[in-house]
Amino acid sequence: MDLKLRFNTTGIDFKLVPEILKEVGMAWHTPERQQKAFVNSHAVVFAFDGEKLIGFGRAISDGICQAALYDVAVLPAYQGLGIGSTIVTELVCHCPGCNIILYASPGKERFYQKMDFRKMKTAMALFIDPERKRERGFTE
Repeated sequence: MDLKLRFNTTGIDFKLVPEILKEVGMAWHTPERQQKAFVNSHAVVFAFDGEKLIGFGRAISDGICQAALYDVAVLPAYQGLGIGSTIVTELVCHCPGCNIILYASPGKERFYQKMDFRKMKTAMALFIDPERKRERGFTE
């Protein structure tokens, strides 16, 4: 594997982003909306095997106190190789001094716990499609 990281959105084929999110079972939007979300983020990381996009993630942040990680995904064939951890570590490094939150896909909590993320007792959410999030195990 020839792992390369990119920290900007230049030259990214955003048609691939929703395809990868779908493949790993995460929520996705149109390529145009995904591109806008990544462009408007505080930090982005795209992982490539050579020229092939294999994973990514993004952080939104005020750059001072608070940050949130979103859309952290790695193609299944590349999972378990430390790529997801590398993406998360890079995003955290781009948010120094910030409290960082995220919500993990059900069943992926242990991945983040190994990186010292802890479950919150008071987190709340107002989702666009609350019934779907409840059915998928995100909310009570």
